[in-house]
Amino acid sequence: MGESVDTSRRNFLRGRYEGRRQRVLPPGVTAASLEACTGCGKCVEFCPTHIIRLISDRPSLDFSIAECTFCGQCAELCPEPVFTGRPQHFPHVATIGGSCLAKNHTDCQACRDACPTEAIRFRPRAGGPFLPELNETACTGCGACIAVCPVAAIGIREVAWKSAHA
Repeated sequence: MGESVDTSRRNFLRGRYEGRRQRVLPPGVTAASLEACTGCGKCVEFCPTHIIRLISDRPSLDFSIAECTFCGQCAELCPEPVFTGRPQHFPHVATIGGSCLAKNHTDCQACRDACPTEAIRFRPRAGGPFLPELNETACTGCGACIAVCPVAAIGIREVAWKSAHA
């Protein structure tokens, strides 16, 4: 639904022009509740981290800018019944891809430093920089690690909340 092309300066300089694979809805928004959205843009206007964008007049999150702090301002200011609650997690977790600098023998721990729940830890390895490990039960899917990764090695993967955070 509504695939867009990321033309951020960061991705332009990296030579990445591919379309985004999935729409990330703000916390508390479901595919069904999204139908009530009128595209007024109040959620965009008042998001303190400026990660909400309207794509085809529907809200979507852009984690390449910053993370979601689960502040709830988008839900509080929405005049329509789009938000179904105030969750403190997303139905996805971070994934660390093969282009990760640490996995390619270059020291980097930017994702660990940015993670507000300490879901990313680095374990020692002989002869190289520490390797990242993700604790899925601690990951809220906020996107803090995505915004700071210098090589865009971090993505998201959908999970069933009960199985991932039991």
